[in-house]
Amino acid sequence: MKKGQIYTGIVERMEFPNRGIIYIEGEKAIVKNGLPGQEITFVVNKKRNGRCEGRVLKVERESPLETAKNRCPHFGVCGGCLMQSIPYSDQLRIKEEQVKALVGQVEEIKPSPVWEGYRNKMEFSFGDEVKGGPLALGMHRRGSFHDVVNADFCRITHMDFTRILASTREYFSERQVPFYKKLRHEGYLRHLLVRRAMKTGEILAALVTSGQTGFLEDRGMEEKELLDGWVEVMKNLPIEGTFAGILHIRNDSLADVVQSDGTTVLSGKDFFYEELLGLRFKISPFSFFQTNSLGAEVLYQTVREYVGDTKGKVIFDLYSGTGTIAQILAPVAKTVVGVEIVEEAVEAARENASMNGLNTCRFIAGDVMKVVEELEEKPDLIVLDPPRDGVHPKALKRIMEFGVERMVYISCKATSLVRDLEALLESGYQVERACCVDMFPCTGNIETIVLLSKGEVDSKKIRVEFSLEDMDMSEFQDGATYPQIKEYVLEHTGLKVSNLYISQIKRKCGIEVGKNYNLPKAEDSRQPQCPPEKEKAIREAFKYFGMI
Repeated sequence: MKKGQIYTGIVERMEFPNRGIIYIEGEKAIVKNGLPGQEITFVVNKKRNGRCEGRVLKVERESPLETAKNRCPHFGVCGGCLMQSIPYSDQLRIKEEQVKALVGQVEEIKPSPVWEGYRNKMEFSFGDEVKGGPLALGMHRRGSFHDVVNADFCRITHMDFTRILASTREYFSERQVPFYKKLRHEGYLRHLLVRRAMKTGEILAALVTSGQTGFLEDRGMEEKELLDGWVEVMKNLPIEGTFAGILHIRNDSLADVVQSDGTTVLSGKDFFYEELLGLRFKISPFSFFQTNSLGAEVLYQTVREYVGDTKGKVIFDLYSGTGTIAQILAPVAKTVVGVEIVEEAVEAARENASMNGLNTCRFIAGDVMKVVEELEEKPDLIVLDPPRDGVHPKALKRIMEFGVERMVYISCKATSLVRDLEALLESGYQVERACCVDMFPCTGNIETIVLLSKGEVDSKKIRVEFSLEDMDMSEFQDGATYPQIKEYVLEHTGLKVSNLYISQIKRKCGIEVGKNYNLPKAEDSRQPQCPPEKEKAIREAFKYFGMI
């Protein structure tokens, strides 16, 4: 196979999470979003070190597995819900087989209690479906950085989400409010963040905009007037839930992410409540909380089962978010110490513990990699629930040095889990139990829980043997490669950056750079310096990859 060439073949299997595997004349190609049994036409867009990666151009024939008829009208176009055309029982089988292929034997997969309308959080993007077209609000078109698909119906969210979305788009469209163009960094409307509690029905809606309000001056209007009008539209919607708060978030970052440079409460408050396993949790706009509330109860019940007796024990809950796991384990524990980098989530965790009458929890705001160096207590048990990219190697090394007898690792990205398991097994841990909980029906993602223990493997424990030879491990290097940083910057800001610029910012941040890498050959040579907007974008990438 050659780069740029077009081929047609049948997807033989799907590797985690969405990698369709096709063989053309004995040569392997990885084609994202290809389902097992589909016949697809694809173009090879990458070939290096004998690996071919392709992009789907057309599905020539559906897979025999694709028998689900009641599909979302955006299926195949929107960037989510890869498996929606496959019956739920087959989705579960595929996911279980994928994790088995990575980590070995696992217990029977646990399904989500509901597989439709389960998501409690959505981040919608403003844009257009075609260049120069009318205002759109929804999800990015699959494989596109620019095009946005109007999501007037979504199978995995409550109808309240789409009512809020449709009314918001109509309101701003009628007023011809410009959306933020990522390449030119011009415009106003950026995102719509909606969170809805499954148990309480409380809703938090946040409009995310830039600070560019010059367009209002030509219309003799103030931003407050525009936003007040939107709030009135929201309050008059025929929704099943109730608004806990309606917010305005200003975001002037170059990165295409939802973050706050300033939050204003337009109505109500900036938080809402959700309930899990008899406990009550306060959730703010940026607090981490599992996106499937009912599935989270299954997940945390399983974690509690794996942890076992906690009476009188000191437990570290690392990457603790709003303290959900910590509080579930706290009632009979001596102490539970939660560590989380998002200060807003830590504040919520402290309030949640107080509200639930739990005085054995303590939460620390900070980077796990740094905080574990400072903790003086010796834990009896450690629970890890890291972000998708897993635990930073330096943090994992320190965690292993605690030498706890039992450790529970919760992962939403099985390939990151495999990378970390390799180090854990080398240090003397063994996998005692492992299972999957489906928190993300219709998508290619799955949550995996592993119980690790020290000592010899007995008849009840699982022997885990896996090979990393066939896996692309570039994403697991300490930090990120130059191509990964370039790709991240381009995807999130539309800016192209050079190796020279990346190495310059690495030095500014105190990150090690290869000897003489991109240094001028002559002492009097002058090099172009990284522009401020590109420096900011590169720093955002460093933060994403945990490098700073």
